[in-house]
Amino acid sequence: MTNGMNETMNNSQEMVLGNARLVLADRVIEHGWVAIAEGVIAEIGEGAAPKGAKDMQGDLVMPGLVELHTDHLEAHYTPRPKVQWNPVAAVVSYDGQLATCGITTVLDSLRVWREEGAEEVDGQAIVLAGAISTARDAQLLRADHFLHLRCEIPMPNVVAEAKELIDRPDIRLMSLMDHTPGQRQFRDEEKLRDYYRGKGAGMTDAELDAMFARRVFCKETYADANMRAIVELAHRYEIPLASHDDTTPENVADAIRDRVAVAEFPTTLEAARELHQAGIDILMGAPNVVRGGSHSGNIAAIDLAHEGLLDILSSDYIPSSLLIAALQLPMRAPAIDLAAAIRTVTKAPAEAVGLNDRGEISKGKRADLIRVHVAHDVPAVRSVWREGQRVA
Repeated sequence: MTNGMNETMNNSQEMVLGNARLVLADRVIEHGWVAIAEGVIAEIGEGAAPKGAKDMQGDLVMPGLVELHTDHLEAHYTPRPKVQWNPVAAVVSYDGQLATCGITTVLDSLRVWREEGAEEVDGQAIVLAGAISTARDAQLLRADHFLHLRCEIPMPNVVAEAKELIDRPDIRLMSLMDHTPGQRQFRDEEKLRDYYRGKGAGMTDAELDAMFARRVFCKETYADANMRAIVELAHRYEIPLASHDDTTPENVADAIRDRVAVAEFPTTLEAARELHQAGIDILMGAPNVVRGGSHSGNIAAIDLAHEGLLDILSSDYIPSSLLIAALQLPMRAPAIDLAAAIRTVTKAPAEAVGLNDRGEISKGKRADLIRVHVAHDVPAVRSVWREGQRVA
């Protein structure tokens, strides 16, 4: 690193951000600066910045956040039950929200299945994937978008629908999900009923009974063959796999067998310990951190953090939670310092899906950066740069 006390920025440096608390991958520079050239980090320094630097006024400057699992696009596409918005407009609105929350790279989580009796936006992955491509090609997007295919393994058509999308070059993750009542996330079936009642779907108990019976039937009839087919498809196309809601030793054994890279939202401490021992990255929900626990009554993310079992955070259903949770981690789990906490939302998720060109402030990495001002324990993203260009 260079001392910025004595030099003005040279012509190769397009921009310098100075007077900043720089969050590096392994430490925080309390008074530092970072230079950007040709879309990448050119230089990092401590102390006074070169002349002409933009004054960050002591705010945090950190890598842009990397989000692996958010289904929040669905809330923009279907803002009310049975109301579907223009899909490209929905993508642009959603993208703007992500950027202003500090997210510069996102894996848009699309549900790759249709389910009788559960309308919502099931089966719209192809429509939404097309809208993302249209918005990207028209340069309407601020964040860098990739796809995460959420594959509900028991559903009869999940393999066929995954094959319709698998040739897309922007797929970076496929998850193996099973929301059959009575196991994994919803071991308590009543919690699943509360979940659907809370979504405003207006389903009666009789309708929920019928849906749950269909799900059990589908699991017994299709799950084993679908699991083999989806895993084979992911490996053939070299797409990382994620398990979902691992609970039992059998779930963990399946994840190890299928060579998953990420375990999303394990529900028990025992499962998390076994996954960690197997070298699988553990992803938990940022809302879980902010709320102080799981909305489904499962293991709290902070409990895993205290055990050294938390690798990645995801905003899941509320984009602003990602930054809030990362900044709260050092206060909630003192063994995690600020640099380590920010890694859970930057470097760790980027590396988990092979995006090794971003996720940290390091020479030669992409200049995806955010400026964050914190007051009253609430962070506000003041500026966002993607490859050195201001996008928010």
